[in-house]
Amino acid sequence: MTILGVLLAGGQALRMGGGDKGSILLGGRPMMEHIIERAQTQVTTMIINANGDVRRFQNYGLEVISDVIEGFAGPLAGVLTGMEWAEINAPKVEWVATFPSDAPYFPLDLVNRLTAAVVNGDAELACACSNGWSHPVFGIWPVNLADHLRHAMVNENVRKIDDWTARYKLVEVEFSTEPFDPFFNVNTPENLVEAEKILALGKT
Repeated sequence: MTILGVLLAGGQALRMGGGDKGSILLGGRPMMEHIIERAQTQVTTMIINANGDVRRFQNYGLEVISDVIEGFAGPLAGVLTGMEWAEINAPKVEWVATFPSDAPYFPLDLVNRLTAAVVNGDAELACACSNGWSHPVFGIWPVNLADHLRHAMVNENVRKIDDWTARYKLVEVEFSTEPFDPFFNVNTPENLVEAEKILALGKT
């Protein structure tokens, strides 16, 4: 499959005091660097979805695309942004894979397992899950649903990922939580301390 990776960096990080969570240092490097390194090995091409001044991401060497839906409409707006960017700029891309900017330890085989689950399960969408929890921001999305998603967001004011994915055949792929949950995310200063401990284990 030809896959566009979209790093969702449009959140406001209020619980971390505002700003970009991806710029927080983890192991002496911005957390976004860790995430980009893991994601780029799994996709064909990659962009960053973020709002505001794009110059703050210039060191990553990736194109930065603002939400196509205004008003901080959440990660679903980032999904649509990736889909519509692909339609115009990368017509061979069939799928969008999304990654949040606050979870630095997601599996290195994430996209392979999600795409395999779609094919083998005859599903339309796939997302990750662990320990009984669904992680819809770690998902793959067919570009050919872009018009349907835009209609849902603009005409029906759909904002929650689960509300939209419920309309389609979604498969959830279970990942192990040993030695830690790979979808652990950094939402608070306490989470950052835990993230440093995980990094120190050397098993990421």
